[in-house]
Amino acid sequence: MAHHSANGIPTHLLMWQRVREYAVPPSMIETATARRAVGDWAGACAAARIDADLDLRAVRERHGTELASRLRADLRRLAPDLLRWHMPRIAPGGRLRPGLTLSLARYPGRADGTVHLVVRTPPAWADAGQRMSLALWDGSGGGASRHHPHPHPDRRFRLDLHRHLWDAGRSGELARRCGGDRGGPWATARWAAEAELLLRAEGRPRGAFTVRLGARSRAVLELVAPDDSHAPTFRPLPGSLPPQELAALPVLPEAAARVLPDLELLRAGLVEAGRLHPLVAAALGASGPAPAAGPVPRSGDPHRVECRGEVHRIALRDGALAAVDHDPDQLRREELLVALGGPPLPCLRAIDAAHREPEALPAVRERLTHGDVTGALAVVEGLLGPGAVLRAGPLRDALEAAATRRVDHGLFRSGLVAVHPAAGGHRPRLDRRKRANRARRRTGLHN
Repeated sequence: MAHHSANGIPTHLLMWQRVREYAVPPSMIETATARRAVGDWAGACAAARIDADLDLRAVRERHGTELASRLRADLRRLAPDLLRWHMPRIAPGGRLRPGLTLSLARYPGRADGTVHLVVRTPPAWADAGQRMSLALWDGSGGGASRHHPHPHPDRRFRLDLHRHLWDAGRSGELARRCGGDRGGPWATARWAAEAELLLRAEGRPRGAFTVRLGARSRAVLELVAPDDSHAPTFRPLPGSLPPQELAALPVLPEAAARVLPDLELLRAGLVEAGRLHPLVAAALGASGPAPAAGPVPRSGDPHRVECRGEVHRIALRDGALAAVDHDPDQLRREELLVALGGPPLPCLRAIDAAHREPEALPAVRERLTHGDVTGALAVVEGLLGPGAVLRAGPLRDALEAAATRRVDHGLFRSGLVAVHPAAGGHRPRLDRRKRANRARRRTGLHN
């Protein structure tokens, strides 16, 4: 059951509305698409903030030429920005689901083993930048996976059966498989067909499967059909199964269980077609003006402040906010009086407030939350000018906190942690030398 907010809109839709606004900015889509169009899959991944932990030469030596060729072909079809668009997220902020390993494709490996192309999200303590990583998983547990809390592909979150959510060449399948039900977020009309695909992939033409409905609730269903020429249907599994058998049943992937969030957002009027990913909009037949590539348009209108009985303007001059209706000599005298303890001019108070806690601070925080540091800094420059020096306050705190957390992500990626992330799930404690190095890097944002 969907929870509703005070204004009647389901809270999960409010979350997805924020995700669609900030998590995959138009500039990312534009750059990743341009790199993919010329065959640069690695450049496309970099534009979508996905680290490629893949060495195709090493893959060929370890798994053979055929697997390496299939992997290379899939990487060329990968739209990493589309993958980020469809990745599982958590409430309330819509961040990527942490500590997740998700299968994108499966390949037959040597000695009857299965090799997975997987995408991974870091644990919550190291998720600054909202970066992801691509890798191969063959069950050996080596390579980058040794630092990950859950390196094995998750049965509930898997996209190898839903290539239209990451493969640019198959994105048109979305309309047919997105779950067009109008009865809520559950795509029950698609469950039978999706369960048939799931069971066939597991080598079971028919049988039982489960659907996770909540943290402590799941439906146990049985796929039935008179014969192969009839559409399959499902029904509750009669009787009950022992816990071990129940746990071993195939799990309907989350992408098949729920209606596509974009479809719900369109129906609720919470997103315009032009704000959708272009491949999603094309698949759903939605049309509308595309959003601007930049994070926020720069406004030519100055701020207006009531100052000493008059309405004065505050606008960008020479790369910084300035009180344009006061001459420089007067401003220098007023700043000196403030330094000596006198009351500041209203214009100067307004400039100070804009530097410490601007009206656009929530938008800056949302972009930082979703890893869009470039977009956040562009918003700040658009408001305060590229020559602004930030003053102590919530805005500078937000930017410094983002920089500090990116150090944590770097430590996770490199494996330089004193305690394995899976041990207790807590942020690892750094030794004295690492703390000192970290303190020295708190002065700015690092790409």
